[in-house]
Amino acid sequence: MEIGKLPGGKAAVTERAEQTGRDGQKILAAAWAASAPPHLRLLPQVEILRQVWVHHYYWDARARLCWRDGHALPPASLRFDSPYDTDAHYCVKRDTAWSGYRVHLTESCDEERPELVVHVATTLSTVQDVQMTATIHDALAERELLPCEHVVDAGYVTPAHIERAQRVHGITLLGPVVPDNSRQAKAGSGFAKSAFPVDWDRHQAACPQGAVSREWRPLRISGHDYIQVKFAKSDCLACPVRPQCTTSATRPRALALLPTRELHEIQMRNRLDQTTAEWQHRYAIRAGIEATLSQNVRAHGLRRSRYRGLTKTHVQHMLTALACNVARISDWINTPPTTHRRSSHFRALCTAAA
Repeated sequence: MEIGKLPGGKAAVTERAEQTGRDGQKILAAAWAASAPPHLRLLPQVEILRQVWVHHYYWDARARLCWRDGHALPPASLRFDSPYDTDAHYCVKRDTAWSGYRVHLTESCDEERPELVVHVATTLSTVQDVQMTATIHDALAERELLPCEHVVDAGYVTPAHIERAQRVHGITLLGPVVPDNSRQAKAGSGFAKSAFPVDWDRHQAACPQGAVSREWRPLRISGHDYIQVKFAKSDCLACPVRPQCTTSATRPRALALLPTRELHEIQMRNRLDQTTAEWQHRYAIRAGIEATLSQNVRAHGLRRSRYRGLTKTHVQHMLTALACNVARISDWINTPPTTHRRSSHFRALCTAAA
């Protein structure tokens, strides 16, 4: 039943949902009654019902059972979206919303060889891409399939991942690190973080006008470690180019650096490299994985799970990747080599114009 389409508007929807809640609560109360057989509480269906009611209902101050109506639900990582598949979770990524899982595909991209899927990882939908980079590398190492260079989406790469990939597995991890999102960097004017040389031995940074920082202390932001660097208020307030550095009327300039020198230098170097034509040419090969995802979605039904549960869904993803590989090997074997043909006058004109 689509509860949102009940006649009577929001009031009718709330009334029906809360009536359903009271009915379910009667079942739960009966199952936990002293006179009820104890094994009833151990049934998976009863436990799922209990969890669904915890997710969608609460007791108010007057001991009334109330519906959460979608606005006070637990985080998606702590609740399941269907009583038929408790591993399936709700997730939103950009403009796409779904209930289910995530799949991570790794494929080969050697020249003059078929591009084959060499690793498949299936996770809960609430597991972010950035959490899977090290896991995928460790799995490839276990199967002796480590690449020399691993080209990844921006969601899989951080300076810490670049450092670990090189240190643990000898992999060059190629992908765009998060750019400097400061006002100065976005505007392309003023003094962004890259304009401040850092002396890690002395725990100091220098501003473009030659002033030296006065404060260096650990800082934790959203669960991540940083080094906060502050300049003296007297230096900043008297600076003739202060508007190019900060918009604050009273506070000095402050920087948030990554916690180690190595990570900071990786971040600065990669941010600079990824603006060059050479880096972008190297990175262009990553577009091939989009074709692989498209092929598996459209030809092999990758986004529709035929099974319930994370384990069985992973088996489906493995078989889907296998079907993709078989099709690609067959196409590679049966495709005749192309011969060089003389370009038409129109093509030559287009090439010259480009």
